[in-house]
Amino acid sequence: MENLTNISVVQDLARRHGFHFSKGLGQNFLINPTVCPRIAELGNARPGFGVLEIGTGFGVLTAELAKRADKVVAVEIDQRLLPVLEETLADFDNVKIVPGDIMKIDVAALLRQEFGGLPVAVCANLPYYITSPILMLLLESRLPLTSITVMVQKEAAQRLCAQVGTREAGAITVGVHYYGEARQLFPVSRGSFMPAPNVDSAVIRIDLHENPHPEGLDEGFFFRMVKAGFSQRRKTLANSLASLLGIPKQAVYAALEQAGLAPAARIEQLTMEQLFALARILQSA
Repeated sequence: MENLTNISVVQDLARRHGFHFSKGLGQNFLINPTVCPRIAELGNARPGFGVLEIGTGFGVLTAELAKRADKVVAVEIDQRLLPVLEETLADFDNVKIVPGDIMKIDVAALLRQEFGGLPVAVCANLPYYITSPILMLLLESRLPLTSITVMVQKEAAQRLCAQVGTREAGAITVGVHYYGEARQLFPVSRGSFMPAPNVDSAVIRIDLHENPHPEGLDEGFFFRMVKAGFSQRRKTLANSLASLLGIPKQAVYAALEQAGLAPAARIEQLTMEQLFALARILQSA
């Protein structure tokens, strides 16, 4: 196949297949030739591994993954891309395109069916509008994944990889760090895409914990506490937890003291270990 990062090749493919970019699906296809090889190299696409891709574009990242991994399964929501992919990925016999919405597919069943006993990594250029729901689906489903390497909006990358306990962190930061370890790999400028978005991007990688459930922690309560705290992050924890979780304010004060935290503590100031400690105390309040 010709170079899929060449603008004239992309335009010719689009013209011949009657394809038009969809703003509603957040379609911005990579045309920077250096980006996809780096994503594949840093995203566990290698011999002995399977890769799950979410969204294919014209197959530029898919091809780089297929060159390196034993098998690539790509879930693509846009049915218009299927004939394009038949052409662009014709040289690869280790790629399977699965039409559908990743948010509605039984991903666990898909992994069992397609990868057998292979370790599996996720690599994807995620649409900005659905980055957080897709990431949380992959994390909360406790899928047998080794890592998740995705390109996201630059600001989202900063939040996802922020250190818990800093102003940059949010509820999703805590969620990501609960299930794995996140780090930014490299930036990607808006000019690397066609059509070019209005923002820059970054590639991040989340290496998943084998057993993310901390001992003695009620996971459901922990995430309710985190959501409540960050939904009113300008308030003290005592006020936000009392109003949203119905825990008596004095009980929250007592728990804060027991956890070695200040009475006026706000959730954005707490590290993961401090959040765990507070939740363990409060879950039985």
